[in-house]
Amino acid sequence: MRTGMNLLLWTAFVSEEHLPLMAELKELGYDGVELPLGAGDLAHYEALGPQIQKLGLVANTCMAPEAKDNPASPDKAVRAAALERLKDTVRMTAALGGDVLCGPLHSAFKVFTGHGPTEDEMRWSAEVLAPAAQFAVDYGVQLNIEPLNRFECYLVNTVADAAKIVNLAGHPNLGLHYDTHHMHIEEDSATAAIGRGADILGHVHISENTRGIPGTGQVAWSDTFRALHDAGYDGWLTIEAFSRVDPGFAAGVHIWRDFCDNPMTLARQGLAFMRESWEESQP
Repeated sequence: MRTGMNLLLWTAFVSEEHLPLMAELKELGYDGVELPLGAGDLAHYEALGPQIQKLGLVANTCMAPEAKDNPASPDKAVRAAALERLKDTVRMTAALGGDVLCGPLHSAFKVFTGHGPTEDEMRWSAEVLAPAAQFAVDYGVQLNIEPLNRFECYLVNTVADAAKIVNLAGHPNLGLHYDTHHMHIEEDSATAAIGRGADILGHVHISENTRGIPGTGQVAWSDTFRALHDAGYDGWLTIEAFSRVDPGFAAGVHIWRDFCDNPMTLARQGLAFMRESWEESQP
């Protein structure tokens, strides 16, 4: 098991100015960081990657498609743009030295049609993700798709939804990204959900129901960690928590209050919680 911290707790665009922050996370004991790829070009990440590696951190990435590059769009041109964006983010991830690209790669964030997912939309998404996963093989990057709650996405809300797309794509380099915040909302049982996705589980976000300090809310943590062990999972446990440090991002994900006195306090307490919970839940 490796521990990571998603840098969205501080910023939606990571640059050299955040290197001291990353150095502090390394000092706390984190193995890696996770960078959002909503902005910046390949040259930016080619310059940033070696500096993060010098800190001794692995830099994985997350991304959320937009309406203009929606893999589930009925428009072939939009789906083609979706594949190109996925390829771009794979290149950025490799430039950073990362081995995981995760997030709701299956469809556009907060884009709704007014109805539930159709078979065509599932198929279109899979038809974009399959060649993207193959492209990522040569870069040593694994793609993992994240189910989101119903208020942020309609196509993939559950582990079963994600598994359907992964199975349709039929590529071993495409897996499941399980996020405890979203699944606290959408699944009846963490144990059953993780068991259902055990054979495709590639990445895990540790995220409280409030998006605050892990272990302080209502997520079924004991069941979650026990189920991860039962599934044989031994990959990244990456904290995804939010704050109001970046006002634009906070507004985009509806964060209207602070959950702790300082983001680094969250990082410190969250890491201790992950480690203790992982050890205590071992068979």
